[in-house]
Amino acid sequence: MHEQRRAMESLQQQIEVLKAQAASPTASRPASPPPVVSEPPLLWEKKGALTDGIRVQSGRAYMDIGLVGDLVMGISTAKDIEGHLQQDGHDPSQRGFTLQGLEANFTGAVDPYFRGNANVAFQINSAGDSALELEEAWLETTSLPGNLQLRLGQYLTDFGRANTTHPHTWSFVDSPLVSARLLGPDGVRNLGARLSWLVPTPFYSELFLGMQNSHGSTAYSFRYDHGNQVYLGRPNLSRNVNTLGDMLFSPRYTASFDIADRQTLVLGISGAFGPNASGQDGYTRIYGADLYWKWKSSHQDAGFPFVSFQTETIWRQYHASVYSNAADDLNHSGAIDGTERNVFGDSTVRTLPGETLLDYGLYSQISWGFTKGWVVALRGDWVNSSMSRYESMYGRDPERAARWRISPNLTWFPTEFSKIRLQYNYDERALLDNAHSIWLQFEFLLGAHGAHKF
Repeated sequence: MHEQRRAMESLQQQIEVLKAQAASPTASRPASPPPVVSEPPLLWEKKGALTDGIRVQSGRAYMDIGLVGDLVMGISTAKDIEGHLQQDGHDPSQRGFTLQGLEANFTGAVDPYFRGNANVAFQINSAGDSALELEEAWLETTSLPGNLQLRLGQYLTDFGRANTTHPHTWSFVDSPLVSARLLGPDGVRNLGARLSWLVPTPFYSELFLGMQNSHGSTAYSFRYDHGNQVYLGRPNLSRNVNTLGDMLFSPRYTASFDIADRQTLVLGISGAFGPNASGQDGYTRIYGADLYWKWKSSHQDAGFPFVSFQTETIWRQYHASVYSNAADDLNHSGAIDGTERNVFGDSTVRTLPGETLLDYGLYSQISWGFTKGWVVALRGDWVNSSMSRYESMYGRDPERAARWRISPNLTWFPTEFSKIRLQYNYDERALLDNAHSIWLQFEFLLGAHGAHKF
């Protein structure tokens, strides 16, 4: 009798929670931006938010588990594939085979008020050593009033389109040049908090404001010390957090419109502001604008045929502090001798002025899903910068030299759980050799994985 009473009380509590959820004005708030998905997500789109997979469930709480593997093999005429030709941490890094990532994903409902997500990536570098990386691990509210949502933890910064995606959702084997150069080899992500507001407009419209730590390799243009190497003409210095101004702030606004029965347009503007490691008064401002357009046939089969176009531009203002290594010239000889600290590696004594460096670039890509499971795509990349004062004194910095790249590819999705992609890259690089590269990518998906925004 006692057990029956407890069971009835538990059932009644569950009914009350469900009633409260149904009455909440934010119960139907979307978990992420635009209700549109990219390729291959067309296949995902038909099924909903998750592929069929592994689910661990107890009462109202559950966790979906998935594993995605990306392996690429290829060749290139370039002598400097890792870190120069291919700049993103997930790009192919050598001739032969590269494990771009083996990503385990855990996502689900914590309770009626929170949901959680974690992405853990395994990699094998070009030296053959294994590495483990926590890409994301965050907790997000699901029932705040006023169309508000709060995310806490390690997360990809809401900047543009490419930065918020994982490698297996890319339409190409590698990431865009402008993202890797200005946002960093691992993109922008860090521990922090993000508040978003779904604006009550007739169309999808959402504002984001993030505040995150500004140090580490995932804050490449900010307080990262670049492994004590010279970056943008100066050695980087350690810099502590003393005020809120030492944090990384990232506002973003995005809106989506149905411009015809089968066409959707998404626009966005982004910013990322914070200190950098060039000195006590060093700071960085990065701006971005993006556009995505997609057409789907009224007679589509699993999302095919379709045509999509995406473009994104990013520009960076990097205010570099004054720097001089004259104090390292202990015997005042005018050059760094063998026993003295040789910062620049060429024995020079340099006094560099404070200045603001401007770097910029864009990429545009078009994809055509011409029949079920088959997509042909083309991307153009371009990056450049304005001449700086330190370059006028000591020569052009390869880190900022002009470059463009053209990348056609062909992708076959046997099912929504596997992918085979063949891509050719032609790179034209100022100060470095031009390069031809061919990459063949294989991908598999085990278990469940959440849909990504396009």
